[in-house]
Amino acid sequence: MSSRRSFMQSALSLGAGLVASAKAFAGPQNEHHPMQMGEGPHAHAQKGRGSHATQSVQVDTPDVPQLPWRIVDGAKEFHLVAEPVKRRLIPGRDMVVWGYNGSCPGPTIQVNQGDRVRIVFENRLPESTTIHWHGLEVPVEMDGLPYISQKPVPPGGKFAYEFALHQAGTFFYHSHGAMQEMMGMIGLFIIHPEKPWTPRVDHDFGIVLQEWAILPNSNVPNTANMEFNWLTFNGKAAPDTTPIVARHGSRVRIRLVNLGMDHHPIHLHGNTFFVTGTEGGRQPEARWGPENTVLVGVAQARDIEFDAKYLGDWMLHCHLPHHMMNSMSDLIGDRMITTMQLNDKDALMQMQTFADNIGVEHIHHAPIAPDADKVPGFPQDAFMEMGMDKAVYRPENYGLPPNWSASVMGMMALVRVVPDDLYEKIMTPKARGESQPPQQPENIHEHPQG
Repeated sequence: MSSRRSFMQSALSLGAGLVASAKAFAGPQNEHHPMQMGEGPHAHAQKGRGSHATQSVQVDTPDVPQLPWRIVDGAKEFHLVAEPVKRRLIPGRDMVVWGYNGSCPGPTIQVNQGDRVRIVFENRLPESTTIHWHGLEVPVEMDGLPYISQKPVPPGGKFAYEFALHQAGTFFYHSHGAMQEMMGMIGLFIIHPEKPWTPRVDHDFGIVLQEWAILPNSNVPNTANMEFNWLTFNGKAAPDTTPIVARHGSRVRIRLVNLGMDHHPIHLHGNTFFVTGTEGGRQPEARWGPENTVLVGVAQARDIEFDAKYLGDWMLHCHLPHHMMNSMSDLIGDRMITTMQLNDKDALMQMQTFADNIGVEHIHHAPIAPDADKVPGFPQDAFMEMGMDKAVYRPENYGLPPNWSASVMGMMALVRVVPDDLYEKIMTPKARGESQPPQQPENIHEHPQG
């Protein structure tokens, strides 16, 4: 591992290499902008509709940043850097992957139909790479296929991708190296239509589905392994995934993108949705049909939309059983332990050790029968609960019941449909950048009923 680390450090210290377009690297002509698709991802969610009928809603990608841009020579210019990234899966378990601009998945690019864009790409990896713009109809020279459409971008090198956008929908960018894809090199590329689609949505979210094979005593994915033990939404395993929060009565769109080895049947509890878009763009309304589970295949995108009619904290998750759990083989630092203890006393000790390691209180698991160990097949889910409410707190978790995180694992996230007052209690501290629970939280479980 030391030789690998030395190699990566030396590669990252290389100076800038090849430059594809001198014009692309001209000095700044305008200040950097966040995406200006109207209002921010939360302020727009007002009661009723119609106040922003001429503007698209910005896509909120929980746990993933937005990539800023500036206008240079008439194009929206983005700067994208491929580099190693350290990512927290859950408290107490990190992984070292490859991503872009310090994030995995990479930062979200949001643009408008009709824009001309320039993505100035820099490679800070120890090997060559390119970027493919998945689903975009671009000149072949910009397609990112090594040797065929361009020369690979070497370590320390740069390349400017530039093209006009005539499509609209959910697309994504990724390395066109198979193993690099499995190391995490993907990001969302959202193109908003010239005129907002109807029915207009009040909330718009994006989620990237990924899977990882991280062996005990390692934090680097084994990209040749076909058995995956960590499943993530936007680079996070539940319960460290940030909930999707929607105002009651609003219309919600969730964009799902999958880049891995498995297809994922994504199920939403308590709500019926329509699949309104794919990686090919918006679908004709005649093709929409009511669903509550959508299969998101490898290299596919699926946009789902629903009216948030039902108050509650609803689960959104992959329904493959092994994708609804986290790896339990190496919970305590770098020391490998058995998968799970099989009796009540030892299981409690094991989980208490993990709780102490991450600084949370371990709440006793759900009850089991006194003679449970005499029943063939026991245990199954009995000792898998690991509550960590405090360790994964963010404003979006406000009002959830105690120990809510105990049964939320793997490729899961909550979709919270909340009333106006609770929505404001969540979004106000979020807008302030607060990351700690209130000093004196209300002694009430604000679980909306409807």
